[in-house]
Amino acid sequence: MTSLTIVRKIAARPSIVFDALTAPQGIAQWWGPDDGPVLAAETDLRVGGRFRVRFRMLDLTEHEASGEYLELNPPERIVMSWRWLGDEDADADAANESVLSFDLRAHDEGTELTLTHARLATEETRASHEGGWSGSLDKLQRMFSQEARHEQA
Repeated sequence: MTSLTIVRKIAARPSIVFDALTAPQGIAQWWGPDDGPVLAAETDLRVGGRFRVRFRMLDLTEHEASGEYLELNPPERIVMSWRWLGDEDADADAANESVLSFDLRAHDEGTELTLTHARLATEETRASHEGGWSGSLDKLQRMFSQEARHEQA
């Protein structure tokens, strides 16, 4: 098993970033590695509650993940199980389930977000998730950047 950690600075307070990470309308704006759309985002924001996100990439492939919220400490921490749905390589057991966490810490310019994706099965899986999460977090950063707001005005 291996893990992945990515740290980003987001130009918004932790409570606002927390909402973007957990509310379906927020997730719809940043989830996915490229500019393809989020097709469905569902959250039951409580420990033991489930989430599901389906997105389409620009190459027209669709991907869906789901899991369960394991820990919620607004606006500082989210921990959830993670499993790809419809993966032909995935067995029905929990061996293919990984753990995703977001830690949010206030700083002068907003929030320092630390994403950790643990219990990834192989280095290949880790590399694939690194590309996907990097693209998603790029979109999350842009969502809150001053420059993006000025460009849209």
